Amino acid sequence: MGGLLTDRVIAVTGAGGGLGRAHALALAAEGAHVVVNDLGCAVDGSGADPAVAQAVAAEITEAGGSAVASSADIATMGGAQSLLDLALGHYGRLDGLVNSAGVLRDRMFVNMSEDEWDGAIRNHLKSFFCPTRIAAAYWRDESKAGRRFAASVVSMSSTSGLVGQVGQSNYGAAKAAIAGATVILAQELGRYGVRVNALTPVARTRMTEDTPGVADLVRAPADPAEFDIFDPANVSPTVAWLVSADCDITGRVLYAKGGELRLFDGWRYVGTVDAGRRMTVAEAGQAVAG
Repeated sequence: MGGLLTDRVIAVTGAGGGLGRAHALALAAEGAHVVVNDLGCAVDGSGADPAVAQAVAAEITEAGGSAVASSADIATMGGAQSLLDLALGHYGRLDGLVNSAGVLRDRMFVNMSEDEWDGAIRNHLKSFFCPTRIAAAYWRDESKAGRRFAASVVSMSSTSGLVGQVGQSNYGAAKAAIAGATVILAQELGRYGVRVNALTPVARTRMTEDTPGVADLVRAPADPAEFDIFDPANVSPTVAWLVSADCDITGRVLYAKGGELRLFDGWRYVGTVDAGRRMTVAEAGQAVAG
């Protein structure tokens, strides 16, 4: 295997299935050394099985690629540190991080328990924070030591957070936070040679197949010759480009589905009313109504 990512070392979290697995395979096919991380839990975050990550790493090596498996809980600082240590121990460095780990605890908001809210928020945000924080500190130290590189972080956000999806207020809130943090970290980490971007993928995964009203939409076509729009592998070429040394994009949030890419423009001002003094309640209402 060899190509755009030859000899780059990329860690992929949530790589045991769905999008993460597709990303890991695509990066390996482009020549990357892949650290395949997955706790091996159920879609709701329960349980653990190290064989899940091991199977994907074996799939890569059997195809002629280079991979090592990690079953660390990267929603903890200790687990995230072990992920970096594994990359350094096997390959001597880390060039990129793909944050793809996550769980679902869907519920209509008025029926949602505190545990369901906390579980989704903790999993997604800690699974983003811990490995990114550990990797960022490593890249900062490398930069201060005079070693230059083209490092990259790519995180999975979601249209559930940026556009909205009924029944996913917890998941959507976490994914919107990841998009917001991406823009901020691009500004903070650029000085160390690190680019930070996010994707909102639309694909067939355990999560989408378990989401009411979505499972039928993302079903694979009956005709194998027909383009499978929701194959998660369709998203992976964009991930591969974003973690490449040639890419110079940072601070962006992209939408990817099938053969389609879109750029999110983010929150932006679309109109201003300035009274030059404190508004009355009626004036504020009129200004908001536009």
